[in-house]
Parts: sequence; structure tokens; C-alpha cells
Amino acid sequence: MQAYRQLAKALQYPHPGQLEFLQTGAGEIQDPAVQRLFQTFLEKVSELSRGEWEELYTSTLDLNPRAAPYLGFQIWGENYKRGEFMSLLNKELREQGIERGGELPDHLVPVLHYLSVSQSPLPELEEIFPRALKKMQKELESSDPDNPYLHLLQAIHKLAPSHQADENNKQQRN
Repeated sequence: MQAYRQLAKALQYPHPGQLEFLQTGAGEIQDPAVQRLFQTFLEKVSELSRGEWEELYTSTLDLNPRAAPYLGFQIWGENYKRGEFMSLLNKELREQGIERGGELPDHLVPVLHYLSVSQSPLPELEEIFPRALKKMQKELESSDPDNPYLHLLQAIHKLAPSHQADENNKQQRN
């Protein structure tokens, strides 16, 4: 799914041309609710200078461990279960040819790239993905409710494999 790749690019450290690239690729997101959230994120970061965006990125995704974009950390913290999960995920990333870009395997960027190509994601990932995102969202909502990354996390949550399955089940029942 192109949407996963687009959202992964939005989670990368801000660099020259990134905003324009993200704005151009926003049309690749087919889900209207996800696209609306993504557009809100883009509008809010477009109001910032690149330096302000860099500071926001760092304070939100690098220096705030409670909102850190590491799925396993969000669920288990620093313990052996996270290590087991990262080992499984690392194997999947290698098999799919996903470059981690210097990140740990449970970081949202490589995970989103993995989800964009995997026909059958790891059940362990599908199980924790929405819970970890919800935890990150709650942290940002309580500590910085105006943070643009909150909209990006909400967009990612809407694309979460288990969220999509829930939505499909609701539509089939109606």
C-alpha cells in the first residue's frame, strides 16, 4: 500500500524538499479519513520553519520516550519480550528486503514499509500495532494536544491491519 510508504516518509527527520514531496504524494492515500488526518498534519507542519519542524520532530519522536515510535517498547518496555518481537520482525524485514535505515526493527518507519509490501503481516505485529499506536496517541494527547504528529499517528492507526479488519467486519454486518 502506497499510503503506508507515504506515512513512513512523514515520520522521517525533516529535510529540504520533504514537505513538498509529502504534499505531492498525499493523493496516493485512498482512504478519505486517513487522507484528511494526513492533510491536517501537513497543514500544521507547513506553518513551521524547517528548524521548528526539526525541533518538533526531535522533541516528539526522539526525546520523549513515552511517545517513542518503537512498537515493542510501547507494549513491553525494555525487556526480553520486546527482544523476541524485534528478532521476529527483523527476520521479516530482511526477507522482504526492507532497509531499516539505522532504526531498530520495531520503529514505525521500517514497520510501515514492511506493511506496504507484506501480504500476510506477522500476527504478533497485527496484535500489538494498534495498541502501541493508541498508547503513543494518548501520550501526545495528554502532553501536547496541538502536536501535528498526533494527526499522523491517528492516520497510521486508521490504516492499522486490525483496524482495517474491524472496519470490514462492520461493513459486512450492515
